[in-house]
Amino acid sequence: MSTPVDDPLARERSHLSSSRSALRAMREDVEALDISDVTANWVNAEVLARQIEQRVKALADLSDTPLFFGRLDYLHAPGAEGAEGAEGERFYIGRRHVHDHDGDPMVIDWRAPVSQPFYRASKKDPMDIALRRRFGYTRGDITAYEDEHLSDPAEAARTSKLLQQEIERPRVGPMRDIVATIQPEQDEIVRSGLSGTVCVQGGPGTGKTAVGLHRVAYLLYAHRERLARTGTLVIGPNRSFLHYIEQVLPALGELAVQQATVDDLVGHVEIKGTDDATAAVVKGDARLARVLRRALYAHVTLPTEPVVVVRGSRRWRVPAYELEDIVRELLDRDIRYGAAREALPQRIAHAVLVQMERSGEAPDDRVQDAVARNSAVKAAVKAVWPAVDPAKLVLRLLSDAEFLAVHAEGILDEDEQKAILWPKPARSVKSARWSPADAVLIDEATDLIQRTHSLGHVVLDEAQDLSPMQYRAVGRRCTTGSATILGDLAQGTTPWATRSWQEALTHLGKPDALVEELTAGFRVPTDVITYASRLLPHIAPGLTPVASIRENPGHFEVRPVSGEKDVVGACRELLRHEGSTGLIAADARVPELSRALTEAGIPYLGPGEETTQDTRLTLVPASLAKGLEYDYVVLDEPRAVVDGEPDERTGLRRLYVALTRAVSGLTVTHTAPLPPQLLA
Repeated sequence: MSTPVDDPLARERSHLSSSRSALRAMREDVEALDISDVTANWVNAEVLARQIEQRVKALADLSDTPLFFGRLDYLHAPGAEGAEGAEGERFYIGRRHVHDHDGDPMVIDWRAPVSQPFYRASKKDPMDIALRRRFGYTRGDITAYEDEHLSDPAEAARTSKLLQQEIERPRVGPMRDIVATIQPEQDEIVRSGLSGTVCVQGGPGTGKTAVGLHRVAYLLYAHRERLARTGTLVIGPNRSFLHYIEQVLPALGELAVQQATVDDLVGHVEIKGTDDATAAVVKGDARLARVLRRALYAHVTLPTEPVVVVRGSRRWRVPAYELEDIVRELLDRDIRYGAAREALPQRIAHAVLVQMERSGEAPDDRVQDAVARNSAVKAAVKAVWPAVDPAKLVLRLLSDAEFLAVHAEGILDEDEQKAILWPKPARSVKSARWSPADAVLIDEATDLIQRTHSLGHVVLDEAQDLSPMQYRAVGRRCTTGSATILGDLAQGTTPWATRSWQEALTHLGKPDALVEELTAGFRVPTDVITYASRLLPHIAPGLTPVASIRENPGHFEVRPVSGEKDVVGACRELLRHEGSTGLIAADARVPELSRALTEAGIPYLGPGEETTQDTRLTLVPASLAKGLEYDYVVLDEPRAVVDGEPDERTGLRRLYVALTRAVSGLTVTHTAPLPPQLLA
């Protein structure tokens, strides 16, 4: 049955159907590949089979995910503007490339250069685009479209209704991509080059997390071979957050990106303990790197005795002064402790070979290696430059007051030294009650001994909560690569929270990084962000408040209540709406609210658990709310959220985070008086 020529929607549906068929054929072609005659051995066969498996997964057709979301009609063939006879072309823009059996494109990957005008073209700069078409979908089927005639001066610029609907669409389940709604200022960051590090300061709802993930997807498209060799990594604040974002990159066809928390990166020891705020701040201070370095290199002692190497009937003597010169040279070169220790026996052996050559012998590299393994040389190296275990080094610093005092002199004062010393020294590395901050110190010591492997690109989200030492730990993972740093200074809720991005980037080892600020809010409704922004003068006075671009002001209510039953009632009201609901409360209030929900027969989930149509309520401790979002939020007892933190500024920042998790509506419930900062 032919498609009516006057029915554009039917034509677009037909193209969608044809594109799905073409994608299925692409996948079948990969599945049908016979690799039996092209692999030299079983190792190559395994590698190739795994690559084919990944390719098949990348070509999956997700029924509820539109294969394309836009169309561009060029005035001229791309790259041929103004050329006589150059005809315009039409491109469908989607999450991945799809071609027909002749190799002609049916859907263009959103990351391709030809797709860029979909995000950046405007009436002022149409970028040779005659028409930009956006599609509306319902459960994977095209149900609407919307056209912008960018090159028609008679048509006035207007806000896209479909774009607004997509931004405001209710969400159930994990975070989804924003590939259909990327804005020009976001696209500029997404497509920035691999060589440069970018830091994105963005308030709630500005899309900074999505921008960071889409930048990874873009870089993998533009520099796939290089990043396949060097690797990419996304670092989030906790497991709940990583679970929430884990489907974004696979939905864009990228399956090979690792995800981790900072604690995962520095997991050299088992974490059994915690620090009080004072100790954690000192341990997280970058000055500890100097203390560790001093303590490590204090193990090196200048030689006072010669080395005598016996080979056959000959004895070769390297005097103490010559050994001292070798050791001093290695120290002056400032190479890793372990690398210098490995070089020392070869340097001593070389000194012996020089003597052999002077005596008329002709030793080769094998002789030098044999001398380097000589027992006398080994003994000298052990005495002068002993092996050091990084965990044992940190254990001694935190257990031995005298050892710490010697190496922290002039760096940490007496009170700071007392703050980090363990009241009861641990007997061994295994029995020690290591804290997260201790693990970061061990990671620093490990890197002083042996260089940490560097990746091609690292994305660090919710970066404002990292200590200087944690920034150094992340920076070690991208010394030869680049990074995307994402965060909001106003949402820093740790005692060591970042004070300025320039300071943070210096600790990261990327002082020349470009700092971009996103201030347009796509997620949080106007009334909600306006209310939350009352806190900004008290928590981050230098930041620009987020300006919501949402046409729908959203539901917002501050409601006095008499107890947990009223809070449960507020949840029940919001659950009548489509989408997800989060009940956010001070950590200490969670058990009471849990009992109240159970007694009321309302099922609920914990942070990071995937919502379903049957269970759409999540009970969220305020300490885990950062980075998460829900269509509707009930915020319980703001005063308790503030009081749950060690100081008022941190408490107000925690409250700011909790207030800005809603996409469509927020109900604030309270029995205690509201914090005065909210009453302005």
